[in-house]
Amino acid sequence: MGSEEAPLLVPAPAPAVEGCPGCAMERRKASSKGRIPYREFFFVGVTTLASSLPITCLFPFLYFMVRDFHIAKTEEHIGFYAGFLAASYMLGRGFSAIFWGIVSDRVGRKPVIAFSILSVVIFNTLFGLSTTYWMAITTRLVLGALNGLLAPIKAYCVEVCQTEHQALGLSVVNTAWGLGLIVGPALGGYLAQPTEKYPHIFSEGSVFGRFPYLLPCLSVSSFAAIILISCTWLPETIHKHKVPEKDTKIVKALPSEKGYWDSPRKTSLLQNKPWISTMLPYCFFGLHDTAYSEILSLWAASDRKYGGLSFSTEDIGEVLAMTGAGLLVYQLIIYHWVHKILGTVNSSRIASAVSILVLATYPFMTYLSGVKLSFALYSAAMMKSVLAITATTGICLLQNNAVCQEQRGTANGISTTTMSFFKAIAPIGAGALFSWAQKRQDAAFLPGDEVVFVMLNLVQLLGLIFTFEPFLVLPTAQDQSH
Repeated sequence: MGSEEAPLLVPAPAPAVEGCPGCAMERRKASSKGRIPYREFFFVGVTTLASSLPITCLFPFLYFMVRDFHIAKTEEHIGFYAGFLAASYMLGRGFSAIFWGIVSDRVGRKPVIAFSILSVVIFNTLFGLSTTYWMAITTRLVLGALNGLLAPIKAYCVEVCQTEHQALGLSVVNTAWGLGLIVGPALGGYLAQPTEKYPHIFSEGSVFGRFPYLLPCLSVSSFAAIILISCTWLPETIHKHKVPEKDTKIVKALPSEKGYWDSPRKTSLLQNKPWISTMLPYCFFGLHDTAYSEILSLWAASDRKYGGLSFSTEDIGEVLAMTGAGLLVYQLIIYHWVHKILGTVNSSRIASAVSILVLATYPFMTYLSGVKLSFALYSAAMMKSVLAITATTGICLLQNNAVCQEQRGTANGISTTTMSFFKAIAPIGAGALFSWAQKRQDAAFLPGDEVVFVMLNLVQLLGLIFTFEPFLVLPTAQDQSH
């Protein structure tokens, strides 16, 4: 790694081309005088939210939906079929994310974003209208395959702002995604089977009586339809002409910016060592966060004799709601300063390390009760969520700045595909681990749920290790040259 004072070679500004949306965006950023693009970030946030809601909206009613399809021969088999239905979305997204990333590089961010939201409107509604198990699993699979929003939206939030605001932009994406994973289950839980829960509003003879799981899906689709209309005013960021790469100028690298870079040379992604080196920590952090989300609910709901907290669904919902609120405040007010002070790489490392310490306190909470338990759990859950966002956002920022704009969609598509497969195995592994831990309450070493949190911390530790050299390759002056 070169010295902090070493000059970096970056491309000189290309002459603006009339009618090019990428050039128009560059002029807009240059004239912004360092202001944060709140309007663009708001759109990024609500669009990401609309895309994330369908992923977990079905979880509260998944068991009952599969039961009503009468595909399971016995009650014990319901979980088997429910697992495939839950995994179908991620499976579809895993196989198509690279394709949508490439399309966003060739055609533009705006068309892919709009098409992805349109797929939510159509196929999430069709999922709510499913009358058979195979119709439900097909609509979820197609929805995952057609919803290619995550890759272009990450590229987009980096391209609509100046360098100093890129961390905030990616934080908006990650926070909106996390909020969607909290709001989604709430919608599914409160709005599913409305004729049973709200008989004074919805009659058995209505469409919601015939399709008891349509209302939560329709609510999500309606929100997505509103966002789809707003895509009309979405500015494009892709250049419609070839950007010259030969002219360069010497600029000084700011010490605070050490760890990410502005305009890497266009080279094969497979030869881009700084970008490739971010994949492992990104996947391990994603695996950990998904497994943690499932374990938290299972652990809190399990009986105290098994090391749990004996929480009700309402208690768990309150914890998740407070976590989401704390995450929103952190993202809007605090994260920008954390990134500015610590930098991209150090913020990820420190957040990951502190996250291990916080998670290590969870098994001891079973010995608390009342106000002490509430204070400990709420504090730990909020700290864990903001630390996870900090670590993941830093890695995402490294990924997006390790490649040139023409490759950014493809790069995000590849990382999304890899992460999707890791997140697909996380619930299976976490559920199996938790079930095994429940059966070893009298073990001499790490009894009960203690082994669960130790395993979660080992995954987080692996992610932390891969944020250090030689695993994480930081750029040199030669990486910047053309």
